[in-house]
Amino acid sequence: MFTRSLGTEASPTVSFATNAELRPSSPSRRRNSFAYWALVIFFFLYFYRPEDVIQVLYVIPVAKISGILAFLGLVVAIGTQGTFKIPKAIKFLLALLVQMCLTVPFAVWRGGAVDMITNRISKTVIAAILVSMVVSTLAELRRFLWIQTSAVAVVSVASVLLNHRRDGRLEGVQMGILQNPNDLALNIAIVFPVCIAFMLHARGVRKAIWIIAMMFMLVAVVLTYSRGGLLALLICLSLSLWEYGLKGKRYYMIGVTVAVLLVGLGIVIFNPSYRLRVESIALGDIEGSHDKGSREARQMLLKESIVQTFKHPLFGLGPGNFAVVNGSWMVAHNTYTELSAEGGILALVFFLLALRSAFKNVAMARKSERFQTDPDYRLFTQALFAGLLAYMTGACFASTEYNLYPFVMIGYTCVLVGLSQPVPDERKAFSKLSFADASQPRRNGAVETDKAMMPRSLLKM
Repeated sequence: MFTRSLGTEASPTVSFATNAELRPSSPSRRRNSFAYWALVIFFFLYFYRPEDVIQVLYVIPVAKISGILAFLGLVVAIGTQGTFKIPKAIKFLLALLVQMCLTVPFAVWRGGAVDMITNRISKTVIAAILVSMVVSTLAELRRFLWIQTSAVAVVSVASVLLNHRRDGRLEGVQMGILQNPNDLALNIAIVFPVCIAFMLHARGVRKAIWIIAMMFMLVAVVLTYSRGGLLALLICLSLSLWEYGLKGKRYYMIGVTVAVLLVGLGIVIFNPSYRLRVESIALGDIEGSHDKGSREARQMLLKESIVQTFKHPLFGLGPGNFAVVNGSWMVAHNTYTELSAEGGILALVFFLLALRSAFKNVAMARKSERFQTDPDYRLFTQALFAGLLAYMTGACFASTEYNLYPFVMIGYTCVLVGLSQPVPDERKAFSKLSFADASQPRRNGAVETDKAMMPRSLLKM
């Protein structure tokens, strides 16, 4: 700190702050460090599932611990954040949670509904709220995206290398959300644009690692024989080519995409089983397609979920109860109709409104000045846009309404909007002060300045 004398003896002194004091302070970040790191741990436990590798952890209720951490993080964040404007998308998710709670008294199996709300729905909504509250920088957003994306990449690579199959279809080596072939393929499609963003952002060895991981992920989608995952992947690949290749003027990506498509075409031509699997999207159960009547069964489940929606339009059957009612213990394999069957029409409306708000958030981010000037921000905004569209496509073929990833993707878009807002620069504000104004004394000898313009750290006279 140093001072400069202005004018006569009666003239006051103006204090100049050092560079350290000119940096914007962030007391809320310091106060919310517990909430932030609790959320990081929750993400790691949810996506990586260390208990699948370290068997002794099975005796520890890791899921409950992660849920408690998320809840405590929310409590701390609310207690220390002060005023917090809840994004519209988060309001719709909260309304969805309330609606699902209201269905419990009317549920066919109340115990199952309570368990689903306690162990699944509440944690996903809390995680989405926390993401929107405590993630305040692009580096922090990348950390959460990296945990989710790297977990999917690691499971994909391990599953392919170990040839982890059941009934001829690749399964994830993980016991959680990435075990089922259809869920694994859908998660790969959702995070694949984020992988591209990390690859473009990386340098040297890390870039090569991401390229190798993406190659394994493409192979994994093929080996899962997931038709919904394939359609979602084609959507995200098309958008990624448009966003990163054509609009981003990375024309080499067009050649890479053509090469990938040629390899895929070769797989379809020279692998009769996979060709028949793709044909079964339109033709149904044909010999050698590994369909085993699943297309017809899914059509019946889809119709049943729609019927149950109209039978119970207000409160539905209760969370997790559709499989109980249909007698086959099978989910509807459609996020939208299963949500309406189990939570009522309002539950579906709230979920769709939340997704709509997420796309509006991305649109606002794309119109911002930061999108035009910050390449990293632009990369991950484009990735989330492509991932959201891939999810909405894949959700037509999978029951994902109680999984974490669609909810946190909505939270990510809320963060994008916050990051797109201009941050006031204290140096610029101080530069607007003139020494001529500062040299005009008051009756008490104070400097005549515009205090509304001067940053708080510089108001030390």
